[in-house]
Amino acid sequence: MAHDGHLKVAAVGFWIMGGTWLADILLYYLGRWRGDWVRDRWPKLRAFMLRVYTVVRRHPWRCSIAVRWAYGLRLTLPLACGAARVPFWLYAIGAAISAATWSFAFTFLGWGFGEAALRILGHVRRYEVKIAVGIIVTVIIGLYLIRKRKVGEEVVDALERERKGRRRRA
Repeated sequence: MAHDGHLKVAAVGFWIMGGTWLADILLYYLGRWRGDWVRDRWPKLRAFMLRVYTVVRRHPWRCSIAVRWAYGLRLTLPLACGAARVPFWLYAIGAAISAATWSFAFTFLGWGFGEAALRILGHVRRYEVKIAVGIIVTVIIGLYLIRKRKVGEEVVDALERERKGRRRRA
């Protein structure tokens, strides 16, 4: 919509930045509020969490800036920063920088590729029925193969248990 002039690109970037920064702050407070409880509740996670805390405590500024850019850690890193008691002012500034750079980078990328995406979609519309059928057939074949492998593994496991049971009886 920004590419078509319905929205201003800068406004879109600021709204995305505000939303992601607010989410990061809420996750930080959740980690600060319940981090110890999680560690005590699930003892198997304790060693992993303590390693994460050491990294966060050793590099609080880097971890605060990485909250948006660390793919796969966008939820856990803010929680870990809160649980590791990173000072709020440090985390808030780092998370704001991270949210600003991340949101504007992806807003401008999306705006820049908007026209290309519309051109591609215009060409794809001619073949959308064939593409949809291809996707459905691929999903069905994939589910069949996964199920076939799972059933095969279950048969092998059952035969293995049967063989071990015979050995014990003998």
